[in-house]
Amino acid sequence: MRRRFLLLLWCLLFVCTMTTNAQEVVTDTLAATTTDSVQPKKELFWEKVYAVVRSFSHIDHDYIESQHYNYTVMLMNTNTYERYTLRDKAGNELLLSPEPTVKLGPYAGWRWLVLGYTIDVRHIFDGHKKQDWDVSLYSNQIGIDLFYRKTGNDYKIRRFDFTDASSAGGATTKEIRGVPFDGFSASIKGFNIYYIINHQRFSYPAAFNQSTCQKISCGSPLVGIGFTRHTLSLDVERLVETLAPYVDTEAQGWDNISFPSAKVGYSDLSFSGGYAYNWVFARNWLAAASLSLALGYKRTTGDLRSQRLRLRDFSFSNFNVDGVGRFGLVWNNTRHYAGFSAILHAYNYHKSQFSTNSVFGSANIYYGYNFGNRHRQHKKKNK
Repeated sequence: MRRRFLLLLWCLLFVCTMTTNAQEVVTDTLAATTTDSVQPKKELFWEKVYAVVRSFSHIDHDYIESQHYNYTVMLMNTNTYERYTLRDKAGNELLLSPEPTVKLGPYAGWRWLVLGYTIDVRHIFDGHKKQDWDVSLYSNQIGIDLFYRKTGNDYKIRRFDFTDASSAGGATTKEIRGVPFDGFSASIKGFNIYYIINHQRFSYPAAFNQSTCQKISCGSPLVGIGFTRHTLSLDVERLVETLAPYVDTEAQGWDNISFPSAKVGYSDLSFSGGYAYNWVFARNWLAAASLSLALGYKRTTGDLRSQRLRLRDFSFSNFNVDGVGRFGLVWNNTRHYAGFSAILHAYNYHKSQFSTNSVFGSANIYYGYNFGNRHRQHKKKNK
């Protein structure tokens, strides 16, 4: 009995000693002692998740200066642009684009989240049916572009190149340029997600949402994935009626024009790669440029009403090269900022009977003011 008592006492002393040592170690590690089974494994898991999330904002302060303020207000002018180039199997080419839209509006934000509203000052009272919005989110590691565009009926013919211009009525591009055409409509919606590899030293936000400042010139490779859905519709009979005052549509050359009177839609899944560079050419000044090329896999369907084309001509997939370009010029002294930015998307679609190249984008001119110093709030909390 005495031996059992001494053995039990020794075990208790051993456990107490181990517990005391574990309590001293816990200040340097979150690993619990073998006797403290209360610490759940979920805390270790959430710690890892938190560390990953924190890594999204980790930067090299020799290259990037963090934002000093919590809030911002901004006034921005946005100008949108789009263009469609259509080609038929004979090589005839039709270029269509509307007048650029001009928008103006205020923005307000908290840290990285900035929201606003712009008014199309060119089409306030004319009841146009055009719809478009673009959202771009930039963090140190990841960027996201979301976009949706639905055109109205305000397209104009910018160029019409005939393969046999001498026999097709002899109209020149100058005569046709600017002629209104309401027989075409198009829409596009989709997203791009890209990863910035050198995110600790290169700052996309410094160029495109002014939440940081690039201190030393630096660049980074980009990789990404995107998905878009395109639809377009062309009324060839309406095209002939529109061009009749300028072109002899009874001429022999018009027999070679084979644009499909059709509604065509295609989906585009793409994988992209590119490079971006921020050039700090003077104090508080930054010039930025990036270009990404994407290999797009397009799945196409058609609702054709032309006897010259059959549905199977539009119901197979192929690969095309697309592109996205971003450009910016920024002056930012952390309190005030102003600048210019632009983003352009280019998509290509090629079939044996019909092909199109579409380009759309937006250009922004802005001025903003930051306030609500983060460091002062941090000092108050510490007091």
